[in-house]
Amino acid sequence: MCGTDLKQQLAERFREVNGIHLMTEADDAYASDQFVPLEKLCAVRGYDSDAVRRLMLGRRLPLPGYLRSDGAEMVPADLFALADEAGGTELLEAWFTAHWDDPAAGREEWEAYLSGQYVCLHSVTPATIRRKNYLTTAISATVSEPDAGSAQWLEHLHALVDELDVLETAFTDYDRLRFGGPTSREICIDAIRARYTRM
Repeated sequence: MCGTDLKQQLAERFREVNGIHLMTEADDAYASDQFVPLEKLCAVRGYDSDAVRRLMLGRRLPLPGYLRSDGAEMVPADLFALADEAGGTELLEAWFTAHWDDPAAGREEWEAYLSGQYVCLHSVTPATIRRKNYLTTAISATVSEPDAGSAQWLEHLHALVDELDVLETAFTDYDRLRFGGPTSREICIDAIRARYTRM
């Protein structure tokens, strides 16, 4: 299969996962600022881009985070970091899922990782995924605690929000379309800070 066919097949898979939504000029600028074109990253790392596309289509590496309107497959700069740490793409799934005590949870997170939709994190690792999940759950639970509004409660809430803020990216309008609503940053960071201001 030639490169053009592989690129088209990868674009089709991307749209199957994310839906068909147009990237605006602002979305393109955001993706270009936060991510790297696959072709460029492969050139820097000495990888064949078609071989990497085959790994993505074969569920060995995650799909691109974004498809720019010019068709560029935008990926994180550390796309290969987890595979390198695991000892290769053939070992990545077992290495990745082993970070969860519950095998079902590990498989679920592996599927999420492969989707390429963890664009919410500056660095996508099992540790940051787990921490993000913990923080979003903790923030939601904290706003319902009996002592909500006290100085100590407010300090604890903002500590959680601040930590999540460091982990998460800014997102773009395209993300609201593909995720079908507000992003986790809007829900767990922006809205919380607006509703519960620091003393």
